[in-house]
Amino acid sequence: MNRTPKTLLVFALVVVVGMAFRVSWNALRDVARAIGADHTAATLYPFVVDGLMALALVATLVLTADARRFALRVLGTYTAASLVLNYVHGLVPALHGASVDWGRLADWNPANWALVLLATSLPVGSIYFGSDLVAKVLHHQPTDHPNAKKTTEIGSNRSMAEQGEPAPAPVVVTRAPIPRPVQVGFLKPTVALKPLPAIEPAPVGLVSTVAADSARPRRATGRVPDIARSTRPKRTPAELLQEARAASADWPDAHLTADRIRKTVHTSAEKARGLRDALIAERAA
Repeated sequence: MNRTPKTLLVFALVVVVGMAFRVSWNALRDVARAIGADHTAATLYPFVVDGLMALALVATLVLTADARRFALRVLGTYTAASLVLNYVHGLVPALHGASVDWGRLADWNPANWALVLLATSLPVGSIYFGSDLVAKVLHHQPTDHPNAKKTTEIGSNRSMAEQGEPAPAPVVVTRAPIPRPVQVGFLKPTVALKPLPAIEPAPVGLVSTVAADSARPRRATGRVPDIARSTRPKRTPAELLQEARAASADWPDAHLTADRIRKTVHTSAEKARGLRDALIAERAA
């Protein structure tokens, strides 16, 4: 609802409440005169009863829990009292012309005593209950901060582009069991491996790279098995020389180097130098 309709609604409510108060004010003023109030007191008496009703209504909108229930009880009590006095004013025509006897609101004595007690106790009750309600309102601490609700509403009304990308959920690294080394046939480790410490799960964003503790250097595990060795047969020096002689037959002397011979016949650098010297000696002879 826009602001203008709200303003008109509140204004209409104030007008209706004002006219209702004027009607009740006439009845309560006559009742106050019947119980012995002077002109000024009789004029102010309606404000004592109906005014406390308005104060209790405002308090119910502010207070919570037990304090709110107390304000509702005060509102209900004074509403019922005002209704009874207005009803008595309508039943006793003599109250309209102020011709009723002083202190007489009903013909039956018990009813008259009860009505007089009710009419005279309302001002005292207004002092007590009104002061209590004002104290409760002044000392009331709202549980919900108004800015928090406003911020929540603004956040819910924002578009997805304004809210930005949602923060990714933290990914937790779970602890996985470390497999034990498998002993295959001839592979017999000579040193027992120490068990690694357990890794606690932590978010990925908080995991930092830490160098692992270096253990003692592992020793050799023994001779290399035959299956891990090269399948190429071992060549004799004569076979290597024969292969180098055939491969370098059309090479000029400037290209006859140990590195080129090593790459061609796939041998070690030491043997390649020996082959180079032998080929150079053959060519010189």
